Amino acid sequence: MELTNDLNIVRFKHLITPEHLKEKLPLNDDVAHLISQSRKAIQAILTNQDNRRIVIAGPCSLHDKKATFEYAAKLKKVQDAFKDKILIIMRTYFEKPRTTLGWKGMLYDPGLDGSYDIEEGFTRAREILLEIGRIGLPCATEILDPIVPQFMADLISWASIGARTAESQIHRQMASGMSMPIGFKNSTDGNLASSLDAVKAAASPHSFLGISKEGQVVIAETRGNKYGHIVMRGGGDGPNYSAEYVAFAGVLLQKAGVRNGVIIDCSHANSNKDFRLQRNALIDVAMQVKSGTKLISGVMLESFLVEGNQKPDKPKKLVYGRSITDGCIGWEETQELISVFADAVKI
Repeated sequence: MELTNDLNIVRFKHLITPEHLKEKLPLNDDVAHLISQSRKAIQAILTNQDNRRIVIAGPCSLHDKKATFEYAAKLKKVQDAFKDKILIIMRTYFEKPRTTLGWKGMLYDPGLDGSYDIEEGFTRAREILLEIGRIGLPCATEILDPIVPQFMADLISWASIGARTAESQIHRQMASGMSMPIGFKNSTDGNLASSLDAVKAAASPHSFLGISKEGQVVIAETRGNKYGHIVMRGGGDGPNYSAEYVAFAGVLLQKAGVRNGVIIDCSHANSNKDFRLQRNALIDVAMQVKSGTKLISGVMLESFLVEGNQKPDKPKKLVYGRSITDGCIGWEETQELISVFADAVKI
């Protein structure tokens, strides 16, 4: 009989189960409490029960544990200084969606060498999330592969679904069962309709195929996630962070019966893919918050120790603390902009 299956598969490799990875790197009581409380705080901010605002800040994607921990320690000091006005969540992005080819993120290629040691990627990701949790910072990530949440979602306080996947039925179903608030980015053309549809779809119960903590294929039945919200990241026509776009988003949300606020991504199309222009977006959004808008629940910044970016290379050849994917603002500017935003928040 002629073969008709797996014709383009070179080999299958066994992967550690979520259960075994969690036994190897367990969540302790203190970190669990931090994650639980930060999720509740995010929910309260999204629904205007907490007058603070959210700041999601960190590298475009993580590649260096040492630089990541140094950045996290600095960010924690800023959080302590402004805890009465803002809740800072660190960007800990391990998956990098690609239009064509390129480095796919620490989860898939932690060695930056094309070896694709995915089990090591999961181990490093979980180690990083646990350490950041231990210093008292909640973490945020973008979920690309639906299998990933079973390995590390217990350590995530806020998650996003990207512009390219917000229309995906699989991701909307997955989000309906997630335990943390989920932000859906508007589509790459700037249209808010797909992200609004995603919020509504994720709020409903679903049944879909997934994996259990034991690594077995299962049918997941969900309650629905009531804390889905839109992340405005600009689009093909340019930025969408200004007051008229936010007001338009508010009208759409009201008509749809969605009460959750929006997050403004100061990067991507809202900065015309120029990391230096994140400043313009944040200052504009801060002015809107200062003027009294309740719709804006927070902002997102792509930020690292050293501004700019560099091409992926062998770790020893890389500039320490600089992004190897999208360009980021440096630490000094990060501090300044978070301060500007915090000053705009009225408690």
